[in-house]
Amino acid sequence: MNLLNLKYEKYKLQNGLEVILHSVKNIPFVASNIWYKVGSANEKRGKTGLAHFFEHMMFQGSQNVAKEMHFRFIQEAGGSLNGSTGFDRTNYYEKVPSNFLELILWLESDRMGYLLPSLNREKLENQIGVVKNERLERYDNQPYGLAWEIMISNLYSEEHPYSWPTIGFLNDISSYTLDDVKNFFRKFYSPSNASLVLSGHFDPERGKDLIEKYFDGLPSQNSLQPLNPSNTELSEDKFISYEDNVNLGRIYLAWHSDKAFGKDDAALDILADILSGSKNSRLYKFLVYDHEIAQDVTAFQYSGKFGGHFMIIATARPGIALTTLKQKIFEVLDEVKKQGVSERELLRSKNGIKSGFIYSLQNVDSLADQLNFYNFYLGEPNSFNYDLNRYEEVNIEVVPAIAGKYLAKPHLELHILPKEKKK
Repeated sequence: MNLLNLKYEKYKLQNGLEVILHSVKNIPFVASNIWYKVGSANEKRGKTGLAHFFEHMMFQGSQNVAKEMHFRFIQEAGGSLNGSTGFDRTNYYEKVPSNFLELILWLESDRMGYLLPSLNREKLENQIGVVKNERLERYDNQPYGLAWEIMISNLYSEEHPYSWPTIGFLNDISSYTLDDVKNFFRKFYSPSNASLVLSGHFDPERGKDLIEKYFDGLPSQNSLQPLNPSNTELSEDKFISYEDNVNLGRIYLAWHSDKAFGKDDAALDILADILSGSKNSRLYKFLVYDHEIAQDVTAFQYSGKFGGHFMIIATARPGIALTTLKQKIFEVLDEVKKQGVSERELLRSKNGIKSGFIYSLQNVDSLADQLNFYNFYLGEPNSFNYDLNRYEEVNIEVVPAIAGKYLAKPHLELHILPKEKKK
């Protein structure tokens, strides 16, 4: 599709910063998007959560930008901004009216090159408190909030970098020192470990001049050794039961699967969509409508740089045992493995994925992030057609074969149960 074939320019500065320019003339906005090649996978046990912590620290001011002023400058310009952290990367992004292009490049360059001079113990302790509260509110004190942490810590081996949550463990967060934070910044927040995307309404030559002005003089650290974790597989089924302050039981099932852009990754996405992507999907219809034993159900394929897993999550209706839910889930899975899926189901799933691709091009900030996403995982920012073709190539025989290949392997089963109401 020509619509998904984007023109761009990619080059490197002398300090190693990758730059990707995508100019669009028919919109009044410009977006900047920086990916640092550091996520929670780059941490060590005992100091988990540092990558996410830096997502907070990068908004606390730098040498030439006072605390909280990054937000204020962007918002007063009529723009938006945020950041996010995952296993593999951390990103920071802004979208502003096009005449504020220089502002966002100055702000990003100042915190890339000059964060440490403004970093002090007061800021450190303040943000430790903020992140600890975030952890308590979103995980420890949230119904079902610890499920993901329990799942990954039991699905992956203790040495695997996906075996701890991105936010980190509470004791680790409390232990951060100024040296921990400064050393983490020096190691990973280097131009040579980052890629910058500009997308939207800007003149490419002016964009290059401004990028050279603000970024070219920033020093880079030594190159990093790539991670090379060993593959993790369960040798047998694993069962965990956990009591929580919840009203309804919930079952989580997880199987090791394929990594990002692996040969089976796209087919696993389609399988998940056929199972739970709509009200007419296999699991949703069977559990929620036909048998009325589940409040909700979802399936998804999580894929990262160093591994992936396929998950099914279902919340039981009052009075329904999780063992009953599990039995019915496996009935559906067995039917898919043995009888396959229909052409209509497959086409509906592919059309939904295709519409998602088209929609992603409508917002310049999400488009900029997608260019960085493809650049990070594939080394080619313009991979929209390649990505979509992975799904188009999945045929009617592939889906049951993929279900049989992965969902017959040993799996992890987690039951979250109401306290003192264990079934």
